[in-house]
Amino acid sequence: MQKRLPVVKSNIFFLNQGIELLSEVSDDQYSANDGKYNKSGIGRHFRHIIEHYFSLLDEQNGLVDYDARERNLRLENDREFMISNMQNISQSLRKIEASDLVKKVKVRSNEGIGEEDSPLSESTIRRELQFLISHTVHHYALIGLILKTMGFEPSPEFGVAPSTLKHEHESSISVQAS
Repeated sequence: MQKRLPVVKSNIFFLNQGIELLSEVSDDQYSANDGKYNKSGIGRHFRHIIEHYFSLLDEQNGLVDYDARERNLRLENDREFMISNMQNISQSLRKIEASDLVKKVKVRSNEGIGEEDSPLSESTIRRELQFLISHTVHHYALIGLILKTMGFEPSPEFGVAPSTLKHEHESSISVQAS
């Protein structure tokens, strides 16, 4: 059995964190887009996150095109469908091997420069997996805030960066040891 790669393990950790949260929220909370402080509800944020994973996993001929996302509305309105897709992505990520991480890719991601196609950047699969961790966590932080405006309190670790989680864990160990 292949030892899971840390960057893959971290992505799966955060996907599972999302799945856990989705198992606790209601369908109405998931699909609401008309909150007092948000016009983009948690379903839209989850769709946005997952479609970035699809873009990486759909890499073709060395191109990862984040601009060509499908924007499947079912993902933002059907909580169970989202959970299923997140589980499938985790399964796909488990198939990534160490040799895949160094694969060079060209990446297209909107720079907000107008109607022109976004220029391509050079990257690797590892770097894109690192990006997806950061991207996911930052959207989770927004999701957590949106849920708090709805009276739902996510776990304290939800939407917290890996480095912060590690620091807090190490700090609590050193406090307990003293």
